[in-house]
Amino acid sequence: MALWSGRFEQGVDAFTQRFGASLPIDKAMYKQDIAGSRAHANMLAAQGVIATDDAAAIGKGLEKIERSIDAGEFAFDINDEDIHMAVEKVLTADIGDAGARLHTGRSRNDQVATDARLFAKELCSELMAHNVSLRRALVAKAEEHFGTVMPGYTHMQHAQPVLFSHHMLAYFWMLTRDHVRLKAAFDAADVSPLGSAALAGTTYPLDRAMTAAELGFAGMTENSLDAVSDRDFLLDLDYACAVSMMHLSRLCEEIILWSSSEFGFITLSDKYSTGSSIMPQKKNPDFAELIRGKTGRVVGDLVGLLVTMKALPLAYNKDLQEDKGGAIDAAHTLADCLVCMDGMIETMRVNEGAMLEQAKKGFLAATDVADYLAKKGMPFRAAHEVVGNLVLLCEKRGCDLDDLALDDFKAASELFDDDIVSELDLESIVEARTTYGGTGHEAVRVQLERAHGVLERDEQLHG
Repeated sequence: MALWSGRFEQGVDAFTQRFGASLPIDKAMYKQDIAGSRAHANMLAAQGVIATDDAAAIGKGLEKIERSIDAGEFAFDINDEDIHMAVEKVLTADIGDAGARLHTGRSRNDQVATDARLFAKELCSELMAHNVSLRRALVAKAEEHFGTVMPGYTHMQHAQPVLFSHHMLAYFWMLTRDHVRLKAAFDAADVSPLGSAALAGTTYPLDRAMTAAELGFAGMTENSLDAVSDRDFLLDLDYACAVSMMHLSRLCEEIILWSSSEFGFITLSDKYSTGSSIMPQKKNPDFAELIRGKTGRVVGDLVGLLVTMKALPLAYNKDLQEDKGGAIDAAHTLADCLVCMDGMIETMRVNEGAMLEQAKKGFLAATDVADYLAKKGMPFRAAHEVVGNLVLLCEKRGCDLDDLALDDFKAASELFDDDIVSELDLESIVEARTTYGGTGHEAVRVQLERAHGVLERDEQLHG
């Protein structure tokens, strides 16, 4: 019989029972639900609302149920509708009236909000740990191939030479911002709604600060109406996951391109590649493609919850039952993708020669040649046009800038001198980018030092 059956003459039928049940999803929060019930019972006893013996019996009964679920021995029944009713039914059957007193001063509305917040905190903590691990892999790969020159791109066209380390660190800083977003989602979830009851609070002398402290919350919600209807913390988690997946998808796109025959910049480990059922030579970057594909799924989880929330009046509505599935899916999907990407980066082979060979193509020294003229007094726009004409000359001859004779340069401008040769050297071009955050060797060394400091800080943040 349902816990709310007193007002009803008939129960729901089998279909609507299944349709309305959240148990298949929220049973994943059983530890959070049991922890919340334990804290609530302890507080009720401390406040004299229930007997100390009843609280003790509740605690032992909940511990027994938790062990049973841990061991896979607990018999979930879809007729229980949700994890709260499933636990309470077995508890009451086991310890009698003491179990029936557990729900005093509490509603499933503040109970589920508490469970969801505790679960969101756990998910955020796990994701932050995976995020740090992947960032360590990126830094390690950057250090392993420090000094490797590759072409930098805009519009997927050769632009200027950069260090491969600099390219890897660009993703490091993207993922660092993802960590900030995950921490913000954790903080948003880190307030206790327990004690808000259905929507208006309760007449019992509850000590909300006591339950918040026992459950490890940093604070309490300020408004009972908001407390039971707020799912912004799950939106924050969904958003953090969606942005992080977008960043992983961008990295995957480059890995897919770099591992192709046209680029040949990297070779993926066999562990992160698959073959073809018909073409024996194929080595496909399937897992990078799959991460890229899963991005749409996680973005969909975010959009789904936004649409669910957009027109809900205060306070609790059954629509909110649809809040957890997407958030759990987004978090678990991102966790798997972070682990997969971590292994992919750690094991991939960087083909330094192929990167350097491509960096020699596409007139990557052109900007530096223009800068050479500008430093000698020519307005940069005029220098830009001079070098553009030189590039056009090279295209007509089928050569590169470093194939031109000094006379060719002087024909374009008398400001050119013998030292123009040094401006065409790729290593010198990269080395000259000394601005903070640039691709020059010293600038990248500073980045690496800062990256290690950020990683140590973030590891300490969540243990």
